Amino acid sequence: MPAEPATTDLPRKRITTPDGTVAELIETVPAAAPARGSVRTKARKRALDILFEADLRRSDPHESLTLHTAETDPPVRPLTADLVLGVTERQAEIDALIADCLASDWSLERMPRVDRCLARIAIWEMQSGTSSAEVAVQQAVQLAQELSTDGSANFLNGLLAKVKQRLEGNEN
Repeated sequence: MPAEPATTDLPRKRITTPDGTVAELIETVPAAAPARGSVRTKARKRALDILFEADLRRSDPHESLTLHTAETDPPVRPLTADLVLGVTERQAEIDALIADCLASDWSLERMPRVDRCLARIAIWEMQSGTSSAEVAVQQAVQLAQELSTDGSANFLNGLLAKVKQRLEGNEN
């Protein structure tokens, strides 16, 4: 027989049912709602969705952004649009930076699509100054843990650390 949970500190109430059975009611306390993420995290995730979709379909991210903006459910936040447009405008520069920081046996095309899009977002944030490099890396790693492969978080952390060094001029 499994052990009963410790409920001695919860208020109890006895009732008698119509058939004469005595039942003991225990007040339950609802669990705290899970953290849903900040507004900025949600905007990054939505930007990732849009950039991922455009990359998958090999279409223009502006078109995907326009379609998602028109749908309005969920709404496209201004930061989401800034991220998508910023990455799109600098994608060639960002991709060249990623390629330069990858190991010699890796290529941009070999990266999982989610990781590639997350790296682009984080690098644009670092370049534009919309977030500190530390926050951009941390957010990309967190989303990779949630949405990508088992090794993606470590891979992105290393790649983005190297990109950060390059951007700061501390190239090794």
